[in-house]
Amino acid sequence: MPLPNAWVAHPGRCPERGAPGDTVAVVIGLLQRVSRAEVVIAAEMVGAIGPGLLVFIGVERGDTQVQADRLLQRLLGYRVFADQDWRMNLSLSDTAGGLLLVPQFTLAADTDKGARPSFTPAAPAATGRVLFEYLCAAARVQHCGELATGRFGADMQVGLINDGPVTFWLQTTATGAVAG
Repeated sequence: MPLPNAWVAHPGRCPERGAPGDTVAVVIGLLQRVSRAEVVIAAEMVGAIGPGLLVFIGVERGDTQVQADRLLQRLLGYRVFADQDWRMNLSLSDTAGGLLLVPQFTLAADTDKGARPSFTPAAPAATGRVLFEYLCAAARVQHCGELATGRFGADMQVGLINDGPVTFWLQTTATGAVAG
């Protein structure tokens, strides 16, 4: 039985982020509730999950472990799974569902003008890799369900069956608050 409604939060410029060019740190998580998801690199499946969350992770300049910790806390506790009344009242921690984390620097793109995105807001590759790997290590400790990851800097093919569809955009700010 499908859920009565599927809510989708669309990304927008949150007040904490400020104007283009401002350097307010926000780790981005684009989460999708999935029936299953997988990541393939060079024809090799490197990660797969059953029912749970596929989360694309974008790291911006100035992001730290504080924002990554807060994002993980929110991902594990975000209530996007149906309870017995078909309401979104259960979290990933409640369901022990799968978690697939995939790095995606394009989430940090500035698309405000022109016909080509600017990746100036994205963290340098070395910083992004360290923070993504930190987030994955923290998830291995805190998440009780299956966990899989993509590989930073790799050309990945991501397959998924979006359940709902249910898709949310989360951003953690420098203070650890969540927008979206």
